[in-house]
Amino acid sequence: MEDILTGQAAVDELLRVLDLEQIDVNLFRGVGPRVSPQRVFGGQVAGQALVAAGRTVDPDRSVHSLHGYFVRPGDSTKPIVYQVERIRDGRSFSVRRTQAFQGGQQIFFMSASFHIGEEGLEHNAPAPSDVPPPEEVPTLPERLAAHPDRLGIWSRTARPIDVRYIGESGFAASGERPPSSQQRVWMRAAGDLPDDPLLHVCVLTYASDLTLLDTVLNQHGQVWGPGGYLGTSLDHALWFHRPFRADEWFLYDSESPSAARGRGLATGQFFTADGVHIASAVQEGLLRRTPQVPPGVP
Repeated sequence: MEDILTGQAAVDELLRVLDLEQIDVNLFRGVGPRVSPQRVFGGQVAGQALVAAGRTVDPDRSVHSLHGYFVRPGDSTKPIVYQVERIRDGRSFSVRRTQAFQGGQQIFFMSASFHIGEEGLEHNAPAPSDVPPPEEVPTLPERLAAHPDRLGIWSRTARPIDVRYIGESGFAASGERPPSSQQRVWMRAAGDLPDDPLLHVCVLTYASDLTLLDTVLNQHGQVWGPGGYLGTSLDHALWFHRPFRADEWFLYDSESPSAARGRGLATGQFFTADGVHIASAVQEGLLRRTPQVPPGVP
């Protein structure tokens, strides 16, 4: 297996993936990471779709919300074509719809709204106060050092995001994760990013899909893989409240208010290290039980 990219090399690879090729007016093409699982990661598709939409909007307008639906699984070895529809350009808002196609079929679509930003009321939900700083939280590979086989997707793709679970992750061995109603994860890009604000939003969009669905399993002390569950994102929504840098630490504070009929809902809030509420997320996913691990197999 090829060496897995980490640190700045992994961030540079993510920047390459997010740097779409414009092939016509409102038409863009994106590629996947050089080393990745066969199935396209949902955060990649959402991030690329937002890049495509943002490149058709005046730079004085920043994205404040997006709502996307995952229609079909994508193939990471093939390019994805993004078609942007310019729904509206008003005095304060611009609205875009981006559709992602592969092999002539739609795999994802997203609506995004951009706003010039105005003066108005200000308040901020308080950040959790009972969390250790990121420097005191082990990385995911460190946490799973005793079970490297449990890294799953993390062992087969670049790691452009430094992810640090406060508590056990969904990649723990079956039976080793205590149930909890909340999941908190420190994150940041694993290297430096350019100053482009749209790029930082797209990187956070990518990161937002890494752990949110795991929150549903956390409620039950369940894990991914053998003896646990397989999952896939069905839809994803994000709201961006304030400017931020995705290469600085942010806390992803999430919970799952409901799971039923094979689907689970998770909500999350993003806070900077100094407690500023920068974004919010909601996701529903499909969760299916996997076969139990045969006796004697770790």
